[in-house]
Amino acid sequence: MRFATRDKFSETRLQGRDKRRGVRLNSRVPVSVEWEETSGEARQASAHTRVVGPYGCLLVLPAEIPVEQTVRLKNLATERSNEAMVVWCGQKQSDGWEMGIELIEPELDFWGLEL
Repeated sequence: MRFATRDKFSETRLQGRDKRRGVRLNSRVPVSVEWEETSGEARQASAHTRVVGPYGCLLVLPAEIPVEQTVRLKNLATERSNEAMVVWCGQKQSDGWEMGIELIEPELDFWGLEL
């Protein structure tokens, strides 16, 4: 019975992977992130991605932004910008906060990479 549980767990993990939208690519892309604090103060920070995909990215940012915060993400390599939302915030690392970003109505060639 123990093995059946492990197999079922593995099967569930594979189904979760199949639900991902699009290919993901390890890529360091320089970006700028703009957002508004709850106080109304406009903020901007430079960051870089670790992983990119057609619908978002994992980036490293020097400031923590709350989950569900809307941001403006600008790809500094292509000069394209897109509205996005913070969907995940990890622990602070030595180079900043890891954050999952979902692009809202993404352009097909936002990253300038073949994905």
